[in-house]
Amino acid sequence: MSIWTPSSWHSKPILQQPTYPDQDELKKVLAELKNYPPLVFAGEARSLKAQLADVVNGKAFLLQGGDCAESFSEFHADNIRDTFKALLQMAVVMTYAGGVPVVKVGRIAGQFAKPRSSDTETINGVTLDSYRGDIINGIEFTKEARTPDPKRMIRAYNQASATQNLLRAFASGGLADLHQVHQWNQEFAHQGEATKKYEKLADEISTSLKFMEACGIKASTHRTLRETDFYTSHEALLLHYEEAFTRKDSITGDWYDTSAHMLWIGDRTRQLDGAHVEFLKGVKNPIGVKAGPTMKPEELIELCNALNPENEAGRLNVIVRMGAGKVGDGLPKLIQAVQKEGLNIVWSCDPMHGNTIKSSNNYKTRPVDSILTEMKEFFQIHKAEGSYAGGVHLEMTGKDVTECIGGSFTITEEDLSSRYHTHCDPRLNADQSLELAFLIADTLKEAQK
Repeated sequence: MSIWTPSSWHSKPILQQPTYPDQDELKKVLAELKNYPPLVFAGEARSLKAQLADVVNGKAFLLQGGDCAESFSEFHADNIRDTFKALLQMAVVMTYAGGVPVVKVGRIAGQFAKPRSSDTETINGVTLDSYRGDIINGIEFTKEARTPDPKRMIRAYNQASATQNLLRAFASGGLADLHQVHQWNQEFAHQGEATKKYEKLADEISTSLKFMEACGIKASTHRTLRETDFYTSHEALLLHYEEAFTRKDSITGDWYDTSAHMLWIGDRTRQLDGAHVEFLKGVKNPIGVKAGPTMKPEELIELCNALNPENEAGRLNVIVRMGAGKVGDGLPKLIQAVQKEGLNIVWSCDPMHGNTIKSSNNYKTRPVDSILTEMKEFFQIHKAEGSYAGGVHLEMTGKDVTECIGGSFTITEEDLSSRYHTHCDPRLNADQSLELAFLIADTLKEAQK
C-alpha cells in the first residue's frame, strides 16, 4: 500500500483541472500560499465532525447551503451577511418547528472552482477555455480572461480570509443572537407566504425567550442563545490550492486541509483511483461525496471504505443528487447496501443539480416544485428503508434574485431576466429557501411521531 502525502494525488489520473500555461508562475504562487495562515483550524474541523456524528445518529440535521460559485465581482459584506441571515432563518425554522438541532455549514469562503461539462466553449465560431470559476479564470469571453492564471488563487485566498473573518464576527458578535430573530428577515419589496409564516414563528420564539428570561435563562449567561457555530465548506476541486493549505496539526499530528472545515468530491471527480479521492482520503476533515444517478451500490461501498476506513461517525457525508422522479430508482439500493455493511454516514440531499433545465428564453433555471419534490422523495425513501434523512445541500443566496422559477411568490420564465446574477448555476432566493425549510421542518416533526 502506498503511503499518503499531501502531494500523492499527483501520481493519480485527474479530471476537471485547468492547464496553466506558465508553470513557473504556478510554482511561485503555490510556494507563497503554503506560507499563508490557515483559514480554519483543526480543532474546529473536529468539532464539526462531532456534530455530524449526532446527525448520523439521528440527533441533529445538517443544513449546508450557499453560492453555486463565489465571484470576485460580487464580493461584498452585505452579500455575506444576507446569505448568513438566510441560513440562520432556515436553521431556526428547522430547529423550532422541526424540533432538532441544526448543524450549519456554508458553501462559502472558498467555493470558487466549478466542474464543467466541456473543457472548451465555442461562441460565433470562436473556441476558448470554459469558465471554471474565478479562482481559475474570468467569465468574460476573451482569450485573456479565459486563460488560467495562478495568481487568482491568491485573490481567492484573500477573499476567503476576509469572508471567514466576517462570518466569525457574525456568529459570535450579536447577529446570531436569537433575540434578533425578526431582524434576520430579508427586506424584500414583496412578502411571500414563507416570509409571513416565518414572522409568525419569530413572534412565537420571542414570546418563548421572554418566558425563559423570566425563569432566569438569559442570553448573557447562555452562549447558545446569543452565538452559533457556523462552519465553511467547498468542493475540493482545484487540488493545487487544496494541497497548499494542507497542514499537519500540532496537537494530533494528523493532516488537515485548512482551506475549509468540510470539503467534498463532486459527482464528476469521484473515481476510486482518481486524484480527488486520493487527496481527500488522507485529510482528517469531515468530507462529502456527491452521489448522482450513475452511482452503483458497490461503487458507494468502495468509496466509503476508501474515504472512511475506520467507519467514523461524522467523517463522511453522502450527498445524493438524483433529480425529481428519479430518487426512487437509485437511492433505495444505495441505502440498503450501506445498511448491510453497517456504515456510519450522513445522508444528505442535493435537490438542485438534478433539476436544472433551460427556460424558453434560454436561461439556465431550476423549478422550485422539482426541488421540493426531490426533497420529499428523499425523506419518503429513507423512512421506508428505516434510515435517517440527515441533511440538505443547497445552492442559495440571501439576495432577492430571480434564478429559480416557481415558489410561493411565483417567479416565471419572464421574470428570470430581472435579477439573474449567478456566475454559474441558478440559486434559490431567501424566500424560496424558507419555503424549503418549512417543508423540511414538517417532515422532521412527522418523523418524531
